[in-house]
Amino acid sequence: MSFKVAIIGRPNVGKSTLFNRLVGKKLALVDDTPGVTRDRRVHAAKLHDLHFDVIDTAGFEDAAASTLPGRMRQQTEIAIREADLIFFTVDAKSGLMPDDRTFAEVVRKSGKPVVLVANKAEARGAQGGLLEAWELGLGEPIPVSAEHGQGMPDLRDAVVEALGEERTLGEDEDGSDEIAASEVLIGEDIADPDAEPAYDDTKPLRIAVVGRPNAGKSTLINALIGEERLLTGPEAGITRDSISVDWDWRGRRIKLFDTAGMRRKSKVQEKLEKLSVQDGLRAIRFAEIVIIVLDATIPFEKQDLQIADLIIREGRAPVIAFNKWDLIDNPQELLAELREKTGRLLPQVRGIQAVTVSAETGRGLDKLMESVIKTHRVWNSRVSTGKLNRWLEGILTHHPPPAVAGRRLKIKYVTQAKTRPPGFVVSCSRPDAMPQSYVRYLSNSLREAFDMPGVPIRMALRTSDNPFAGRAKKR
Repeated sequence: MSFKVAIIGRPNVGKSTLFNRLVGKKLALVDDTPGVTRDRRVHAAKLHDLHFDVIDTAGFEDAAASTLPGRMRQQTEIAIREADLIFFTVDAKSGLMPDDRTFAEVVRKSGKPVVLVANKAEARGAQGGLLEAWELGLGEPIPVSAEHGQGMPDLRDAVVEALGEERTLGEDEDGSDEIAASEVLIGEDIADPDAEPAYDDTKPLRIAVVGRPNAGKSTLINALIGEERLLTGPEAGITRDSISVDWDWRGRRIKLFDTAGMRRKSKVQEKLEKLSVQDGLRAIRFAEIVIIVLDATIPFEKQDLQIADLIIREGRAPVIAFNKWDLIDNPQELLAELREKTGRLLPQVRGIQAVTVSAETGRGLDKLMESVIKTHRVWNSRVSTGKLNRWLEGILTHHPPPAVAGRRLKIKYVTQAKTRPPGFVVSCSRPDAMPQSYVRYLSNSLREAFDMPGVPIRMALRTSDNPFAGRAKKR
């Protein structure tokens, strides 16, 4: 049987390091700064022969509910309620602090089974902190080093003792097949180049939500899934880690990635913010669809366009969400203006889906998801070679390539080499001499002819090898 473990403790005891150790990947941001983690993160984990879900949480702090630390504590309390077992983590190196004793009482009152984890046990002088941990009354402390992987066998035995062998060593239900399916490499080609397969709506869909700080990304995800899953508030830059949330929309399995707000590179000075942005970039590369959340009250800042350009260069499929639409006084007039700006500022994804939403009121969310599915279909579309070359014949008749240095450029054929995003190979004479303006003309004509709005289109020029090139002329 599967079970869920929540890692909790005060800030800077190494909870995220232990989380990364258990999941086998560096998913959670780790830094010496206290309070790096803010949202709770859930992922499949393995501890020797045990398979379970593990929850990383924010550091437990005693604060008013209206403050950011107070809202972080509420997220941790939700994790405690969800969990079957709690890893109460203390720092053996620094010893017990007053907050450790305060929150040990909170954990005790929850009634959940607890394993007391004494992290950083490899440090000099950690023995004293290990002995102090007995004072919490949570049982025998298990000395571990999450950084170096020490003490994991003892931690495994403590989990089995806390939950029982039947619960922990039952049939493996960790959903590894599902995980493998969700981590399929992006951009795989379809074997038959002439095939036009039907759209597969059974595969999980990966969506990253990106934008500038305070655009409403976390609020939007909470509104979509219908629960306060992610930490939100008026403060800019609350989200630090890229948090994934599993969701089901109209029977379609979806994995949503919330990301940290991306400011201009010149403004990003702190190491922690750099790590957050790098984590967000990884989420973009892993996603299929990227929802760009724009603040409708101040849309199309320079940074918004740079984020969109990055997504397009990565080959992901973008969808724009104009958030905070409930704050707009003249919606019809502004909508017409935004549509004009979208087409003018993002010509490389002509026809991009752009939806007005309000994460606060829930307006426009279904329309947003319908646009996401529509864009995903286009991103996965394939056109047969026969149809492409019939289209090319008409294009060459109507508007042939220009002559360069007195010699006419020739295009022989075109074929689709890949999907996700659609990529095409054009066989022609002298690819280096082909003007970029004509390549754009081909791309835009192809987009219009085969109904491929709003996604990047790759166009590669190739020349056929001349078997006689380089041979000496016979006398």
